[in-house]
Amino acid sequence: MTDQNQHTFQVDLRGLVDLLSHHLYSSPKVYLRELLQNAVDAITARRALEPDAPDRVRLYAGDGSLRVEDSGVGLTETDVHTLLATIGRSSKRGDGGLESARSEFLGQFGIGLLACFVVAERIRVVSRSARDPLAPPVEWTARDDGSYTVRTLPEGERPEPGTTVYLTARPGCADWLAEGRVRELARDFGSLLPYDVRVGEGRIGELPAPWARPYPSPGARRVALSGHCHETFGFTPLDAIGLDVPLAGVSGVAYVLPSAVSPAQRAGHRVHLKGMLLTDRADALLPEWAFFVRCVVDTDSLRPTASRESLYEDETLAAVRDALGGRIRSWLADLAASDPERLAQFLNVHYLGVKSLVRHDPELLGLMLPWLPFETTDGQLTLAEFAQRHPTVHFTRTVEEFRQVAPIAQAQGIGVVNGGYTYDAELVELLPRVRPGTAVAELDADTVTAHLDAVDAGEELALGAFLAVARDRLRTLDCDVALRAFHPVTVPALHLDDRASRHEKARAEEAGQADDLWAGILGSLRGSAPRTRLVLNHHNPLIRRIAALTDPELAGTAVEALYGQALLMAQRPLRPADSALLNRAFLGLLDWATPVRAHEEGAGDE
Repeated sequence: MTDQNQHTFQVDLRGLVDLLSHHLYSSPKVYLRELLQNAVDAITARRALEPDAPDRVRLYAGDGSLRVEDSGVGLTETDVHTLLATIGRSSKRGDGGLESARSEFLGQFGIGLLACFVVAERIRVVSRSARDPLAPPVEWTARDDGSYTVRTLPEGERPEPGTTVYLTARPGCADWLAEGRVRELARDFGSLLPYDVRVGEGRIGELPAPWARPYPSPGARRVALSGHCHETFGFTPLDAIGLDVPLAGVSGVAYVLPSAVSPAQRAGHRVHLKGMLLTDRADALLPEWAFFVRCVVDTDSLRPTASRESLYEDETLAAVRDALGGRIRSWLADLAASDPERLAQFLNVHYLGVKSLVRHDPELLGLMLPWLPFETTDGQLTLAEFAQRHPTVHFTRTVEEFRQVAPIAQAQGIGVVNGGYTYDAELVELLPRVRPGTAVAELDADTVTAHLDAVDAGEELALGAFLAVARDRLRTLDCDVALRAFHPVTVPALHLDDRASRHEKARAEEAGQADDLWAGILGSLRGSAPRTRLVLNHHNPLIRRIAALTDPELAGTAVEALYGQALLMAQRPLRPADSALLNRAFLGLLDWATPVRAHEEGAGDE
């Protein structure tokens, strides 16, 4: 046995621990991942020398301490000085063919072991090398004050190659070394590890992974994966999508969320690196448009960041992202081709997010637009179904406009899509890209008016005086008056406008409130934009009675009331001039309905 000597780290260890715990790692729990990584890497290194070497990792926890034993390649005394006292030096060096097998390793022994100081005040390592069978076992003991000791041990202390790590908890950190917590963390980090890893006597993983196991039927597979999803993410998925991409070194499964989420919500995908959980918050693994899934994958090709808690953004990750996106696109295409019922179920939940994304993705647009539901005058239909019924697909830009014109348009045989919901108008305008030759047009006042029945010329001529009064009353509101006959008969008047007339209204209102200079500029912008239109329904009995009034003042007040009622039915914002008109018409009609009696006039004169 050699003399015990005192040595000192060549860095400020307490400062390094603070750096690890507060800046590099997101949580103290990563200490267990580092221990598992070191054990797994040690076994991988030994199997490069001895293919039949055992693959055991055992964790024993309790009373504020933890013991981790592995059957890996082990360390010599020289290794201990080189790897554990020099921060950042990796045990995956070139001798023994290990550099050539570097891609098989998960972490770095030196920095990974020091990460245990996040929860431990003392670390003791006992190891024996498989590379040098004549070398005695060696013990390395370090404290969080930066000191460590190294000594060789008698042969009987560790007869077999491998390493045992002992942790003693820092004050306040004993809970991190409790058996229940250790078992929970080991299952979370190591459930897909290819070796025999146990906490006490309980194995923590079962291979192959749930998505890679054989099942007696597709139904049995769906049930098993649904259970795995519920255990992993806490929800029962609408479906499971296989993500096996051997050329990209990735295997896994994507679970379709059962409820709607915002496309902007950051995803929480679980990524395992060679079986070890790297992160459960990967948000760059899939394309942004695949917001409706949460996935679990295992990879041997992606590169972790320094903390080994996220993925390094590089060309490999970009290629994997594209490949996984292709798998999800294929799933959507398969549903569209062979299972429209499940596709409808999916779109019923995620239609808004899908609509958001297909606007900017030509491939997805062509794939999904024919299946997306829209509100139309013919009911809830896809655009493809609607276009088959109507040579021109008309649409409104607001829900209010659709609500107002839908009964009239439907009665006149005009097909209209409600484009007032988020993204819908934009998608209707994109329909010709997916269905070449389809005519799409925004519904305007001229289109609706042209489809309404004209009134007999003689009857309209007889009502010329009334129409002149009506137009004169609404001229100051930039509103024209037309007489038509249409259904339903219960609608006395229809307020029609379009974007151009609405913009002109907004310009005029702004000009009225602006100073002279700005009003002049706005006035110069006034063009020949169409005015809004009040269409009176000649079929409606009330309109016939109003048109027959002989008192021009009363007829004008009635027209103002009809304008206000039509404006309210269209749910348009009221300008100050509109509000004034409504008040004036309401009071005028009340005054007409309650005439002053002669004896009351006399009483007022006294």
